[in-house]
Amino acid sequence: MDERQSEEFPAPSDRIPAVKRRTLLQALPAAALLSPSLWAARSYDAAAQQTSAGIYELRVYHAAPGKLSDLLARFRDHTIKLFDQHGMKSVAYWTPLDEPEKSNTLIYILYHPSREAAAANWKSFQDDPNWKSVRDKSEANGKVVEKVDSTFMALTDFSPPLHL
Repeated sequence: MDERQSEEFPAPSDRIPAVKRRTLLQALPAAALLSPSLWAARSYDAAAQQTSAGIYELRVYHAAPGKLSDLLARFRDHTIKLFDQHGMKSVAYWTPLDEPEKSNTLIYILYHPSREAAAANWKSFQDDPNWKSVRDKSEANGKVVEKVDSTFMALTDFSPPLHL
């Protein structure tokens, strides 16, 4: 071989150390088992992650004129505790900073393990005699809420995880 060829193809002793045939054959079954497990760990199934990660419900309450403070008090003093009792986990609550929404809007997000759990939790909550009492007392001088918008959501694959 000329000098150029010896640089491109080093002598066998300069290469990775030789592995005994027996050692290689013994390692193959372990490697065969490891590859699928690594593949499974690295593969991404968005639907499975969304299911295991649960779902989020965005709710927007449009308060009756002049009733936002009553609605906020009802949530602060009663509703959130009842949500907890019925398996609905509060993520966060907001009020807008700008008019016209500032005077009549409450926005919040709940976490549910699944859509089915959300439906069951809402039914349980709405049937709760304590909730009915709280609602009736808060509405003694008229309805507090004019309209509720609800949107169920799943985290995207690029969303940072929420720590609930």
